[in-house]
Amino acid sequence: MLLLDIKGTSGRLRYDLLLLWHYQRRLNLLNSMEMIISQHLEEFYLKNGIPVNGGDEQSTFEAKIGFLKLTLPNPEFRRKLVYIHDIEHVLNQKSTSWKDEGFIAGWEIGTGFWKYFPINLFVFWAFGYSLWISPKSVWEGFKKGLGEIGIVDLDYTKEELMNMELTELSKLIVKDGGSEIGFWSYLQFGLSLVVSQFVLFFPPFLILGIYLALFNN
Repeated sequence: MLLLDIKGTSGRLRYDLLLLWHYQRRLNLLNSMEMIISQHLEEFYLKNGIPVNGGDEQSTFEAKIGFLKLTLPNPEFRRKLVYIHDIEHVLNQKSTSWKDEGFIAGWEIGTGFWKYFPINLFVFWAFGYSLWISPKSVWEGFKKGLGEIGIVDLDYTKEELMNMELTELSKLIVKDGGSEIGFWSYLQFGLSLVVSQFVLFFPPFLILGIYLALFNN
């Protein structure tokens, strides 16, 4: 914080110091104002080149896999929940790189997002693919998710979440007592690893995912 002692200063210097103090007060005020989640999402979309509202009204979405940039069908069940996934990125301060997507996929498995069919096909696919890219990020996200509540499990509407401050959401997702890594945690991670590789490589799961994507709009 700037402390001003303007006694004995010239008129011009006094003016400059007062102007600097004025702008610092305004900056401190802006910094103290917590943005709501919808504002954070606007910045997230702009920074990562994502369509407005995460493209939830578009029939397709783009996914970069390795050197390939694919245009894929955007089924209704994904459009309804894509804002949840995007809020997770903002909440965990993660970009859309595959390293960070791996963290989010691990976090979603840890918080129990895998329970929701058919969106869990996307969750397991991202989890399985990310394990080949950055397994450490997936594990870190999974561990963090074990001690937190998934946004999808909170009893809040989309509108309520969008108008909520990020700090408030950060407090709401914390589990009482947290969560320790033990046998069941390792078992859950191991089972998720197996399932994710089936979704990633086993044709029937891929066919099911494509069918849902094409015919559940």
